Amino acid sequence: MKQLKPNVHFAGAIDWDRRLFDELIPLPDGTTYNAYLIRGSEKTALLDAVDPTKAEVLIDNLVRLGVDKLDYLVAHHGEQDHSGVIGDVLVLYPDAKVVTNPKCKEMLMSHLHVEEDRFITVADGESLSLGDKTLRFIYTPWVHWPETMSTWLVEDKILFTCDFFGSHLASSELFVSDEAQVYESAKRYFAEIMMPFRKPILNNLEKIKDLDIEMIAPSHGPVYNRPQFIIDAYRDWAGEEVKNEVVVAYVSMHGSTRRMVDHLVDALSDRGIVVRQFNLTGVDIGKLAISLVDAATLVLASPTMLVGPHPNAAYAAILANALRPKTRYAAIIGSYGWAGKLVDQLVGMLGNLKVELLEPVVVKGMPTDENFEALDELADKILQKHKEAGIIA
Repeated sequence: MKQLKPNVHFAGAIDWDRRLFDELIPLPDGTTYNAYLIRGSEKTALLDAVDPTKAEVLIDNLVRLGVDKLDYLVAHHGEQDHSGVIGDVLVLYPDAKVVTNPKCKEMLMSHLHVEEDRFITVADGESLSLGDKTLRFIYTPWVHWPETMSTWLVEDKILFTCDFFGSHLASSELFVSDEAQVYESAKRYFAEIMMPFRKPILNNLEKIKDLDIEMIAPSHGPVYNRPQFIIDAYRDWAGEEVKNEVVVAYVSMHGSTRRMVDHLVDALSDRGIVVRQFNLTGVDIGKLAISLVDAATLVLASPTMLVGPHPNAAYAAILANALRPKTRYAAIIGSYGWAGKLVDQLVGMLGNLKVELLEPVVVKGMPTDENFEALDELADKILQKHKEAGIIA
């Protein structure tokens, strides 16, 4: 079995084939459900369980590791991909206690019907001895649920962080070997799951900054044996700095909006602005989310369908509104056949974004030279705003 350090083993499962998470999030590289077994000189603890689809894998791993008696099952987070097999583990080890915080205890009792007498609740900063190994619990709320916590294995200097610092990446390697690949997967994970909680993330980074961390072991993806790599990435992603980038998310029914997008993208590129363009009819929402992590400006482009935006454009607006990126500026361009409320409806879907809305460009029918000049003016305005923000010379 894979070993992080002496008497600290990976006991989780690799899901090579899963391609959708929460019936929403694409998983192009599968994922893992990481559980870790820690044997102390006096007590044994399992940190997290796995997704219910992989119950047999976890149980088989515990048997292969020779776990005759389990004293503690530490539950960092109540979501079922980490907690769903807790009931199976408690049946196999009837004397084991679930160690968690009061909020997570309440969730597990509601979601899994775990009986109250099976729990030990711990406070923020409280420790639990396994003999020669000590678990210290650190509350790290809102990464990405309110009850999430982490465990600091004091003697071995390993921080077990559950979803914090995770990546959806199926791999047979225990540790990060290709940092570029993991960076992309971790950024996708951050964008899709963590981005709405940037402020709590920064607060949690402060809580762990003084730990002498040798490894970070998340609940998804490989273990970081060079932890500063992912800590620095999170500080960058969760911080307030944006880049000289514009995300253009569009859909076009009869070519009018597409012509506008082509013109605007060329105009922005000519002005030295990096453009990330996405056709919403076949977009990987993970890649769209990644692009929103750093972009200074978002442009939504849509034709008018009946009286409002095309549903794909509406979906992109709803997604951006839910993810709450640090984007500073937004603009809407598009077209209509006879009338409509394209702009008003899209603006209404962006209420959570703290952005400055730039003057929209909406045309009737196919764009004219005058309309293309308006798009050039929009490109000039975006350039001006990026200069004012100090992200372009």
